[in-house]
Amino acid sequence: MTATAPAPATALRAARVPGDGFHEGPRVLRRLPDTWEERPYELFRLVPLARTIGARIEGVDLSRPLTGALRAELDRALLEWKVLFFRAQHLTADRQRAFARHWGELETNPLLAAGSRADVVRFDKGDTANPTFENVWHADVTFRERPALGAVLQLREVPPSGGDTLWADMAAAYDNLSREVKDRIDGAYAVHDFIPGFARFTPPERLAPFQEVFPPVEHPVVRTHPVTGRRTLFVNASFTTRIVGMDRDESDRLLRHLFQQAHVPEYQVRFRWGPGDIAFWDNRATQHYAVNDYGPHRRVAERVAIAGDRPY
Repeated sequence: MTATAPAPATALRAARVPGDGFHEGPRVLRRLPDTWEERPYELFRLVPLARTIGARIEGVDLSRPLTGALRAELDRALLEWKVLFFRAQHLTADRQRAFARHWGELETNPLLAAGSRADVVRFDKGDTANPTFENVWHADVTFRERPALGAVLQLREVPPSGGDTLWADMAAAYDNLSREVKDRIDGAYAVHDFIPGFARFTPPERLAPFQEVFPPVEHPVVRTHPVTGRRTLFVNASFTTRIVGMDRDESDRLLRHLFQQAHVPEYQVRFRWGPGDIAFWDNRATQHYAVNDYGPHRRVAERVAIAGDRPY
């Protein structure tokens, strides 16, 4: 019997996508460190909203002082889920501040409008209001030597549609970088500066007096979370200007690639707000994106931020 010769392979034309482009395809979605021991929550019900990030907490009244046990369990939930949501809490500014102070001292931000207290930032947005940090992925105040540990945001007035906020898990973003990119950024430092982010919506004469207050700082491109030990991607499109030791073109190309990682849907959770809702997020592990799609309606939010430590 004569064997049939194999059919010739079909020749394909040469084709490639840019080497530093956006990866498409399956991703590793690891919510916790490999050594982390999970335990059930005993003092509330936790409802996951996405695979690695975001959970709703039920059965907790934040208008009442936290016990030590409840604070500890909420802290564990924050570390495990990166952002926690509490529906219809309707806290006064002082109660919101008191809740946040369980995690540390509160910081002020003279570059943003204050609410009833100096450490309460108020975002009051309507059709004619000035833009702020919307429509851009960022982590808060990375231009400080000690960026915020986290923040507690409450919606005072909610538009009839739109105005959602998204958060991205930057540990998942780091996990899925290529080996080549990890090798280039592990041990690298980047410069963070308040001017690029604020210059989008603030005139130069208002920013100039703060240049000496907030000089550029350097932080690791890959941060180690001080509690979980997770490696997290710690650059963002609002404040990171260049990677130390690289020429400008190389730094720009690499930063564009790293900034893109927050845009991956698998790393994200999206929250539709209701009046009095609270979001409490870990600024060391996440970036967030406020969606400005609600004009001409009004959206009013108040935020308190918790002082953090120096990234390493």
